[in-house]
Amino acid sequence: MQVEIVPRKRNEVEADAEIVVVIDKNLDHPWVEEKELLELAGFGGGQDETCFLPEKKRLYVGADSLDHDDIRSAYAAAIRALRKTRAERVKTGLYLGKCSAQNVKAMAEGMILGDYEYDAYKSEKAKHPVKKVTICCEDFGGKTIDCAKAEGYVQNAVTVARAVNYTRSLINTPPDDMTPAELARKAQSLAEENGLACTVLDEKGLEAENMGAFLAVSRASAHPPRLIHLAYKPENPRYKIALVGKGLTYDSGGLSLKPSDYMVTMKADKSGACAVLGILKAVSELGLPVEVHGIVGATENMIGGNAYKPDDVLRAKNGTTIEVRNTDAEGRLVLADCLCYAQEKVAPDYLLDYATLTGACVVALGEYTTGVMGHDRGLKHSFSKAAANAGELTGTLPFNRYLKKLLKSDIADVSNISSSRYGGAITAALFLDHFIEEAYKDKWLHLDIAGPAYVEKPWGYNPAGASGAGVRMSVKWFEQIVKAADKEARSEHP
Repeated sequence: MQVEIVPRKRNEVEADAEIVVVIDKNLDHPWVEEKELLELAGFGGGQDETCFLPEKKRLYVGADSLDHDDIRSAYAAAIRALRKTRAERVKTGLYLGKCSAQNVKAMAEGMILGDYEYDAYKSEKAKHPVKKVTICCEDFGGKTIDCAKAEGYVQNAVTVARAVNYTRSLINTPPDDMTPAELARKAQSLAEENGLACTVLDEKGLEAENMGAFLAVSRASAHPPRLIHLAYKPENPRYKIALVGKGLTYDSGGLSLKPSDYMVTMKADKSGACAVLGILKAVSELGLPVEVHGIVGATENMIGGNAYKPDDVLRAKNGTTIEVRNTDAEGRLVLADCLCYAQEKVAPDYLLDYATLTGACVVALGEYTTGVMGHDRGLKHSFSKAAANAGELTGTLPFNRYLKKLLKSDIADVSNISSSRYGGAITAALFLDHFIEEAYKDKWLHLDIAGPAYVEKPWGYNPAGASGAGVRMSVKWFEQIVKAADKEARSEHP
């Protein structure tokens, strides 16, 4: 689907259908030309409620407000409704809120995200009749916008939304088809297409890097592990950023076997890794002036005679010894070695990790919210602000020294799980903190995406299944810190 913005009014553009958004259930607005028909059809204008009037060639959709996330969700609902029609060319006006750029991006993002459906394994493929959407530079509230700048906003949004859909498809792919080796091949293809550097380490490479924790998790799998290192290196980058992603292409729980109901959807345990690939795709296509390294630990956690066991003691890349008390706390073992690798090989200005790490985070924040953890209050606030502006939900969970003491081991440097069932999302992050060097403590953020990464029912502009959580908020944060750096540079050198 192509999305464009043109300096024309709605009545100057030919289309098979027009999207009209009803804001705050206001059916008396001049743009709502069929009030009586809508009332007869029982349309009230609630958020994401739709009503298509084929004889008028208009699709009405409700939005509770001009907030960018309401607009994004409304346009996703509108596109989903139009998929039931044969409309190929669609037009719409602008719905600008407090930040015009934000709302223009939200409109384009909503349409691309809303048109996504994972049908790779279905005999009957999904229908996507809409081929082109034209956004007219005519605003619902009479605001004006520079159409040349707005075109840039639209293209930015389309690029990011397509990266989200790319991430969704990687996550949704079943485990037998998305093995660690296949995920590495996907990364290599992305590198070739987008001009990225790509290094892949196999078992021997992991052994050479002394990644004993990572290797232990992979032992019982028929599919060997891979460490993937992608790098985007533009000229004169403002920052160097390392992103580390948990890539459990499948997690049975190992010998601490999950109940069968909990094993379903465990293909989504690679969501952190896939988000890292999606972020690299977006950043490289946008040409952002930040050097970004993506480090992915791809493996399976399976059962067998050679599986790692509770009571084993593992040695991580940095020499830390780990007592295994639960083999289902495996993602943190993979991340531990990958975080050490990122600090040693990249020496970044910022270090972020993405992981479907704990069910405890879902208990704490619900299915739709990412848990943000780290030491630096300013960094956490900065990232959460970017997430809100991107339309992703975050909640900050606080560290404290009492919880960290619960990871004490009597026979090793640290235990891989807490001695208490409470505060599990935080203690998992505090386990990772053992592998963050002092110089990076205030540069590190841990993002637990266990809630929003994969939900088995549609929500907002997300279909059932993978959401691509982490991509939009990370790109927005990159743009935010680049803007702040440029502003600081201008003030120092006017």
